[in-house]
Amino acid sequence: MSRVCQLTGKKVMVGNNVSHSKRRTKRKFYPNLITKKFYLQDEDKYITLRISTSALRNINKKGISACIKEAREKGFLK
Repeated sequence: MSRVCQLTGKKVMVGNNVSHSKRRTKRKFYPNLITKKFYLQDEDKYITLRISTSALRNINKKGISACIKEAREKGFLK
């Protein structure tokens, strides 16, 4: 399973480790992803999503149906 948020599209970023002597080596910054099950009232079913914790905060604020609608418009979710 890829490390991509299904609602926001957040994915792995690339950067540098910088040592005390300023020597740089490549590293990865991973998004903070969780697997969570949500209940959709309008469809009367459960769905499981792999989302970032910032997306979870948006769901708590806006509601799951509004966030899924936004993700479908942006093309992150089918």
